[in-house]
Amino acid sequence: MRNDEITQSQESLSDVVTHLLEECRMVLPGIQALFGFQLIAVFNQGFWERLEPYEQRLHLFAVVLVAVAVALVMTPAAYHRQLKHQALSQRFVVLSSRFLLWSMFPLMTAICVDWYVIARMVLLSPLIGLISTLVLFMAFVIPWFVLPRSNRLQHWLER
Repeated sequence: MRNDEITQSQESLSDVVTHLLEECRMVLPGIQALFGFQLIAVFNQGFWERLEPYEQRLHLFAVVLVAVAVALVMTPAAYHRQLKHQALSQRFVVLSSRFLLWSMFPLMTAICVDWYVIARMVLLSPLIGLISTLVLFMAFVIPWFVLPRSNRLQHWLER
């Protein structure tokens, strides 16, 4: 067994749940701040004057995705509050971990969609906006999803 596997097996279920809920609490303020900035954007005159209607709809789509991410991140805490403390189980940990992981997909997609809208507006080029969005998307996908699943990348980083 590796060291991280040994540490994990020695943690009590209560400690694992505490760590999981703390992770959710750490992520939530950042998502909420993003959500707030997204909401106020539509009250800015430039939103209506400089963005094409399809870009305004893209922004609305990004707002919806962030709202979905908020709901997914908050689900473990809501679920935990409705369970009796004695009912905590490995099933709760697995389910809550999945909700936290699933929240990353709409979050990174929302950030990338809004990035495209901003990049297109600033750079005045849909193509450059799209290319920069794809680069940003990979900046999320590689550390969030590829690295944890790639032994070769993990060994390279440990050197």
